[in-house]
Amino acid sequence: MLVRETRQRPESWDERKAAVRLWWTLPWHLLEYAFDWTAYFLSRWAFLEVLEYLGVLSVLFGVIFYLAESGDRKKQKHYQAWQVINTAQGKGGAGGRIEALHELNADGEPLAGVDISDAFLQGIDLRHANLLRANMAAADLRDSNLAGSNLAYAHLKSANFRRTNLRLVDLFEADLEDADMVGAILEGANLKHVSLKNADLRNADLKAVQWKEIKSVECANIYGVRNAPEGFLEWARQRGAIAERGADE
Repeated sequence: MLVRETRQRPESWDERKAAVRLWWTLPWHLLEYAFDWTAYFLSRWAFLEVLEYLGVLSVLFGVIFYLAESGDRKKQKHYQAWQVINTAQGKGGAGGRIEALHELNADGEPLAGVDISDAFLQGIDLRHANLLRANMAAADLRDSNLAGSNLAYAHLKSANFRRTNLRLVDLFEADLEDADMVGAILEGANLKHVSLKNADLRNADLKAVQWKEIKSVECANIYGVRNAPEGFLEWARQRGAIAERGADE
């Protein structure tokens, strides 16, 4: 906002001209004298001050309307993100889904029941996401971060979770059959009623996992698992788990 102040009345032209030392600068002094009078009259014109205040008020109202419509803008943003996810449903590649899922989760939007099967989502950050009953079958989630997320009842068959952070994830009743979990961090994860049939758990970190009610570990590869809870390895072998070094080691 401009600070307005009433200007003093300029001196007469004779007084101004008398102060000029170089005659050839006289035209410039005359121009400046005309501007001084113009500024003097404008400083006394209340209409300009009113216009200035109206300009400030328009900015204020603009800010108010912007804040008032923030909820609608967020809804529109979420709608567009869901549109990206649903349009790419069942297709390979990322298709903009990494950004859309991250944006929705960052805004606290539930992702329950989302279908991202076959999607390429390597390195996605979905910490503390609500992925209840999500379909992530055959999705590529290598090197991702799903720590603290809710994956209860999720369909994760043949999903790639290599080196993925699954710390404290709730996998209750999830289907992890044929899943690739090599080097995954499962510290503190809830594996109650989880199917790990044919899952590849080589070098996975199983520290403090809830394992005693696992539904199936038949043919699951537990070679080199780290921090396995006491009794888990023996229990798993008795129920058909194997320990075989992979060709990639």
